[in-house]
Amino acid sequence: MLRVAISRKKVLTLCYGNFVGCYSSCADGSFRVNGVDQYIQRSKVPTYHFQKSLPRLPVPKLEDTCKRYLRAQKPILSEEDYKKTEKYIKDFEKDAGSNLQKTLKEHDVKNKQTSYISEPWFNLYLSDRIPLPVNYNPFLVFINDTNEKYNDQLVRASNLLISSLRFLKSLREKVLEPEVFHLNPKKSDTSFFRQVTGFLPSSVSWYGAYLFKAFPLDMSQYHSLFNSTRIPQIGKDKIFQDTTKRHIVVMKGGHFYTFDVLDIAGNIVSPSVIESSISYILKQEDKAEFPLGILTTMNRDSWAKLRAQLESTNNQQELNIIDTSLFNLCLDDSHLLDEIAFVRQYLHSDGINRWFDKSFSLIVGKNSAGINFEHSWGDGVAILRYFQDIHRDSTSKPFVHPNSNSTSDQASTLVKKLDFKLNDELKTAISNRVKEYKNYCQSIDINIYEFKSFGRNLCKVHQISPDSLMQLAFQVAYDRLHDKQVATYESCSTAAFKHGRTETMRPCTIETKEFCKALRSKQRPTNSQLKDMIIKCSKVHSQLIKEAAMGQGFDRHMFALRLLAEKSGLSLDVFKDPAYSNINKNILSTSTLTSDLVYLGGFGPVVQNGFGVGYSIWNERLGSLISNYKEYSDGSGFIKCLETSLADLYTILKDTAV
Repeated sequence: MLRVAISRKKVLTLCYGNFVGCYSSCADGSFRVNGVDQYIQRSKVPTYHFQKSLPRLPVPKLEDTCKRYLRAQKPILSEEDYKKTEKYIKDFEKDAGSNLQKTLKEHDVKNKQTSYISEPWFNLYLSDRIPLPVNYNPFLVFINDTNEKYNDQLVRASNLLISSLRFLKSLREKVLEPEVFHLNPKKSDTSFFRQVTGFLPSSVSWYGAYLFKAFPLDMSQYHSLFNSTRIPQIGKDKIFQDTTKRHIVVMKGGHFYTFDVLDIAGNIVSPSVIESSISYILKQEDKAEFPLGILTTMNRDSWAKLRAQLESTNNQQELNIIDTSLFNLCLDDSHLLDEIAFVRQYLHSDGINRWFDKSFSLIVGKNSAGINFEHSWGDGVAILRYFQDIHRDSTSKPFVHPNSNSTSDQASTLVKKLDFKLNDELKTAISNRVKEYKNYCQSIDINIYEFKSFGRNLCKVHQISPDSLMQLAFQVAYDRLHDKQVATYESCSTAAFKHGRTETMRPCTIETKEFCKALRSKQRPTNSQLKDMIIKCSKVHSQLIKEAAMGQGFDRHMFALRLLAEKSGLSLDVFKDPAYSNINKNILSTSTLTSDLVYLGGFGPVVQNGFGVGYSIWNERLGSLISNYKEYSDGSGFIKCLETSLADLYTILKDTAV
C-alpha cells in the first residue's frame, strides 16, 4: 500500500499508476480517500497485539475427561447400557487411553503455535460430504435502521458494503479494536486499560489485560473473512484465499456481476461509484436460465465433479473471480412478509441467488438484510463482531443517503457480468438440482416462539443463570414430547485460547433429568422444592459452561483421542460403543448469539430426527427459533411443549418470590 505522511487538514493529490485519488487528514483523526474515511476504527492498541501472548488451549487430564464423559452419558442411557459404557471408559483410562494421551500431549508440545484441536476440527468440517446449506451454514438477520428511508435496498446495500470495506481496511492495517471480553467493563473497557496494555510488549500483553480482569480473545480466524472460499474436492474440500484481489461479486437473479471496490492503491472507491454500480445491477431484470449457484447446495463430492467439468470447459477465470472476491453480495428481489419467510430466505432460500461456498454472503433484500456464512473457517465470535460493527457503522455514519441519485452511466463500464460456458450435462445438472433443492427445503419445518412473561431480569432476582433456565426449558419440552432424555449440544466458544474453536457443553444433566421427572410426577413437589431443583440445575450448568469455556470439556478431547486411535490402527471398545455414537448425534443442537442488533438468527438440525434450536434471552422476554425435518420430528409439538415448560418455570419462580 502507498503510505504518505500528511499534515492535518492538508489535501494532496497523488498519482499512483493509472489512479488519481484525493487524500485528506481531518481534524477528527479520520483519513479520507475518494471521499471515504477509510477506517471503521483507529484503535491505539494494534488488532493482534494480544495474539502472541494468548494462553494455549489445555489438553484436559484423561481422568477428568473420563469422569465428565460418564456424567454426560448417565441421564441418556438405561442402567444396563450405562454399566457397559462405564466398563469401556474405565478400561480405556487404564490402558490404551493413557498411551493415546501421552501421544496427544507430545504432539501438542511440538505445535505450540496452535491448539491441539484446531487442525482435526478444521478437517472434520472439510471432510464432511453433506451439503452446506441448512446442515452447516448459519444465518443472522440485522435489525432494520430506525430511519426507514435508509432501509431502501440500494441505500442499505451500498452502506453495508462501504462499512464492510472500512472493517476490512481497519483489520488489514491492524487498527481494528482487539476482541476482548471485559468481566467488568466499567474498570477495563477504558482508555487507561488501552494505554497500559498497548504499552506492554505483545509477548506479555495478555497478562496485563488479565490484571484488569479482561480476557483478550483469539483473532486468528478474522483473516479468513475476506477473499476466501471453500472449494469442493473429492473426499475433502479446501479453503482458498487470495488477499491481493480488490473486487466483490454481486449476485442478482442468479447472475454474477463483479466490480472493483478498492482502487489500485488499496483504498475504498468513492461512495458514488459503489452506489451507481449497485444501482446498475439492481436494474438488471433478467433471471438466469441456468443458475450456477444452485450447485453449491449439493453433496460436496457431486459438486466437486461438476466443478471439475466447469473448469474443463473454460470457466476457470469466472470461478476464480468468485473464489477470490472480497465477499459475496446477494441482491434479492424478495419483500418478506413474516418471520418464517425471513428464516427461510436467509437459512436456505431457493439456492438460485446464492454461492454458499463463500466465507460469507452479505444478503440485502427489499426490506431486510443479513448474512449467511460458511462454518469451516470460523465460528460465531468473528462473524458476530463483523456483523455488529458494520451495522453500527452503516447506521451511524452512512456515506450513501436516500435520493442521492448517483448516475449509473459510469457503472456500465465498471461492472462486468460473468459469462459461464455450460455444456448440456451441466445444464441438466443445474435444472435437476433446482427441483431437488426445492423439495429438500420444503421438507424443513420452521417454528418461532417468543415468551413475553419474563426474561433475564427475573432470573437475576432468583440468582439463576438465564442460559441454564432456557436450556432447562428445552429439556423439559423434549421430555414432555417424548418422555426421555437425549444428547444435547450447546456451543461454547474457547476463543480465550490461541486458535480455540468451540467446545460442546452438555445441558442434559443428571439434575435436569431429575427435574423433568419431578415436574411430571403424580406426587409433584411444591414450587419451593422445584425452585431449589432449578437452582441446583443452574449451578451445575454454570459449572459445565465454565469448564467448557476453559477448555475442560470432554468432547473435543475424546474426538482427538479417537483420531489418534484410528491413526494407530486401534479398534477400541469405548469408541465402538453405541453410546459414544449416540451422544455425538445431537438431537437437540442449541446455540445463542446475544446481540441487540440481531433480529433473527439460526441454523438447521444436525441430525435427521433432531432440532436446530437458536435462542435469544432479553431482559423481559425469551425467544426461540426451531428448525427440523417434518418427516422425522414434530417441530410444532416441540414448540407447544416449550411454551408449557416456560409457563411452568415462570409460575414456579413467580410463586417463590425472593
